[in-house]
Amino acid sequence: MISVERKDGFSLKISRILREATEHQLDIYVFVPKELDLNTKVVPEEEFYHSAIHVQRTYFSDRPYLPLIHSRLARRGELSSEQYRLSLSLYAYQYAIGLEHSCHVLRNEKDGASQESIEELIALAQDILRRLRRTVPNDQTLRKYYVNIDNYLSWSTEQRLLSLVAHLPRGKEYKTAKTLLLEVCEVEHQHRVTQQYNSSHTTEALSRISNKMRLLRRLIEYPVTLKEKTQELGGGEEKMLKAGVTAVVMTTMSLAVFEVRETLGSISLLVILLLALLYALREIFKDDLRNTLWRWLRKGRPKWRRQYFDVHSNQLVGRQLEWFDYRRPTKLKEEILAARHASVTQKEEVVMHYGSHSRMLPTRFLSGYEQTRETLQLDLSLLAKLMEKGSHHVYQLKEGQVARHPVEKRYLINLVTREIQGQKPPHIQRWKVVMSRSKIVEIEEIPQKKSTTSDSTA
Repeated sequence: MISVERKDGFSLKISRILREATEHQLDIYVFVPKELDLNTKVVPEEEFYHSAIHVQRTYFSDRPYLPLIHSRLARRGELSSEQYRLSLSLYAYQYAIGLEHSCHVLRNEKDGASQESIEELIALAQDILRRLRRTVPNDQTLRKYYVNIDNYLSWSTEQRLLSLVAHLPRGKEYKTAKTLLLEVCEVEHQHRVTQQYNSSHTTEALSRISNKMRLLRRLIEYPVTLKEKTQELGGGEEKMLKAGVTAVVMTTMSLAVFEVRETLGSISLLVILLLALLYALREIFKDDLRNTLWRWLRKGRPKWRRQYFDVHSNQLVGRQLEWFDYRRPTKLKEEILAARHASVTQKEEVVMHYGSHSRMLPTRFLSGYEQTRETLQLDLSLLAKLMEKGSHHVYQLKEGQVARHPVEKRYLINLVTREIQGQKPPHIQRWKVVMSRSKIVEIEEIPQKKSTTSDSTA
């Protein structure tokens, strides 16, 4: 199951859990309206891949208290300080991600979050934080890690709950829910003050405290995030192709020059003009021939390889092959067009496709963990630049009066994902992404009527 959330600016966060299966395939199709005039010349494939697609993988566990057990063993001296840092960071990271997701779901409830769901969220958050704070390490090396994590989780909890208060609908349950949330926020604020986690100089300016917490978030993520190394494929093939095309063109040109010399005899103005024409043709056709052959040679083949390494042991724990290209709607699989629920050829949409095929090695993972969480950040700001500015007016007759309302121009982008884990049938999902030139307005998942079990080749 894949989840899609809106991040800051024009970014979409696409998340999934890679479970026991060692092989995983993912295809993401972005259906862009034709009116944006998107093509490979406006936004080249390599430019979009490097600037708009960012992939991150972290350890994940269905047993949320396993990291806490490891951290307690470390406090007793049964595990190293490095293991303590890893385990506590993983515990904190999973809590932070879970809280963000839960608050996001509650904020986007169509009928508003119920008081029961808010009370459940508060109870879970307080229980997790209480378990974390049950035993504070005495060792200064361990305590340094604990303070950083406890400081960030306290601040993050307060921020998420305050954002929930700001987005709550002003209904009949608003006052009760608001009171419950603000009580927890006040408790967390007082906890940081009592522990003297942040100086008054830091807390006085919002920019300082925000930057400090962002740094603490990176420190938490670092031990649990797999290191990666990206390599562009086909470098050797491209050099060989370039050399081969140059050899063929130069041989042909040499033969043509020889024929011109034999036919026209001595050097004359006509010979010089013909030679100049031949060399001009060489420069034109050499690049065109090389580019055409290169596209044909690399068609359908992966363009990048991403390798993942464990931060603690530096062991290779997985590989991933990646694609990114523009595709014609007529070349898409029937299951993708069916998920799109529309005649793509009539709409003349431009389809951008990102694909990945990964193989992980769970036996080399951090002890106790067999799963990873993949987060793909898809930045659509390059598409926003192609959208028109401004707004138009819509007129409405109401109670005998004509009202004029400014309406910002919006564009509908469809996002379709296809995921295969191991030998399971493909799972296809679809989202509608409403965008304007200034922001992502709305994201809505469209339920599929039935699962598609077509050919699983990506």
